Amino acid sequence: MKQQIFWVTFFAIGMAFVESSVVVYLRELYYPGGFDFPLRVIDSHIAITEFLREAATLVMLLGVAVLASKKRAEIPAWFIYTFAIWDIFYYVFLKAILNWPASLLTWDLLFLIPLIWTGPVVAPMINSITMIILALVILHFSRKGYRVSIQWQEWALIIIGCLITITAYTMDYFNFISSEFSLREVFSFSRGDELMQYTANYVPVSFNWYVFVAGEMLFFITIWLYARRLMHSNP
Repeated sequence: MKQQIFWVTFFAIGMAFVESSVVVYLRELYYPGGFDFPLRVIDSHIAITEFLREAATLVMLLGVAVLASKKRAEIPAWFIYTFAIWDIFYYVFLKAILNWPASLLTWDLLFLIPLIWTGPVVAPMINSITMIILALVILHFSRKGYRVSIQWQEWALIIIGCLITITAYTMDYFNFISSEFSLREVFSFSRGDELMQYTANYVPVSFNWYVFVAGEMLFFITIWLYARRLMHSNP
């Protein structure tokens, strides 16, 4: 497994540099003065391309996870491990190339699906460390011969934790747009141009650390329950 971890990590780091390079190009085109809020409105076809690129990134990570897995139950572990390494080194390369972010508390535009995610850089890095821990726990027990399938109760806790975390990242933007747009209008793109123009005025106000910490606590409780169950089972 050490060789697999090495090569999967190597791939994730390389993919992180590609991702960072795209950001460097976008900065040259749209943010020559540096990243800052409010966001500059980008061309609609570029925005759609970015949306699809993010989706394609997830497909690539899933593909590597499937190839690295010896058991179907390992696929989620390899996926979140690769995602976490990619995310951490994405910021490492941006810091090396652009000297950005200025600090771990610098606001960042994190994701576009299903809404705009914003938060301080340290938040996704904390999530990434949590994912690495969970992935290594799964892989450790798997290679020792344990049945590492995650039970439905554990999946439920993980999904709830993800929803809580996504809420922490999206609630500031949602509060911003909810006074002007309904959820149906946002997700159907029926007023796409208006939404883009309105979003151009968005400046993050606050990050709800209480919601974020609640999600993280649920993740660690789930990891503990999962590891305890396996330790009391037979390989």
